[in-house]
Amino acid sequence: MDVEKLKREAARRALDYVRPGMRLGLGTGSTARHFVALLGEKVNAGLTVRCVPTSEATRAQAEALAIPLATLDECPELDLTIDGADEIAPDLSLIKGGGGALLREKIVASASSRMIVIADESKWVPALGRFPLPIEVVPFGLQATWRAIDKGAAHAGSPGILTLRQSRDGHPFVTDEGHFILDAALERIVDPQSLAAELSAIPGVVEHGLFIGLAKIVILAGAGGVRVIEDRD
Repeated sequence: MDVEKLKREAARRALDYVRPGMRLGLGTGSTARHFVALLGEKVNAGLTVRCVPTSEATRAQAEALAIPLATLDECPELDLTIDGADEIAPDLSLIKGGGGALLREKIVASASSRMIVIADESKWVPALGRFPLPIEVVPFGLQATWRAIDKGAAHAGSPGILTLRQSRDGHPFVTDEGHFILDAALERIVDPQSLAAELSAIPGVVEHGLFIGLAKIVILAGAGGVRVIEDRD
C-alpha cells in the first residue's frame, strides 16, 4: 500500500471517535488533510460539529468543504483533536511541527479532552529524535537564542545540529504567528522531559515540537491493517 493510502485509512478510523455536536480541533499536515477531507464528507451528509483549525492552511481546506469553524476563544474547551505526528514513541510522546504549525497545534491539543494521533506505521519509533525537532523562535535575537538552544540540548544529553528552516524562495520560513523555526537534528533524544524543560526555559523559544502527555490514542495504519494504541495512564 502507498503511504497516502495508509494515511487515509488511519484518518478514516479516527472518524469512529467523532460524535454529533462535538467541538473538534483539526490538525495540520499531510495526514490531517485526509481527516479533514473525510470529515467534510460527513458534514455534507449531515454531521453537526464545530471545528477549530490549527493553521491557516487547515482553515482554508475546511472552509472549502463547508465545515463549520470557530476560534478557540469561541470554543475554549474542545472534545477531541485529531492530528498527525512526525514521530511517535511507545509512551505516546511525539515530535510534531514538520508542517510548521506546532504552536497552534499544541495550544489546541492542550485545550482538548483527548488528542488522537493518526499516522502511517513509519512514524512509530523506539525513541524520538530521528526526525529533526522543530523549535519555534522569535526572530529578535536569533543568534542568542540559537546558542542557548545548543547549550540546552547538550545539557539534556542530546547535542545536535541546528538549521534555520527555509521557504522555497530561500527566505526563512515564517509561521502563522510570525516566528521562525529552528530544526534540531539530535538523532536520539535520551530524555524528552529534560529537553522540553531546557527549551521551555529559553526566553527566545516560543514553543517546541515535543508533545509529551497529550496524545491519548494513536491510530497507525500499515501493510497489516490499522491498529489502535491507547494511553493506559
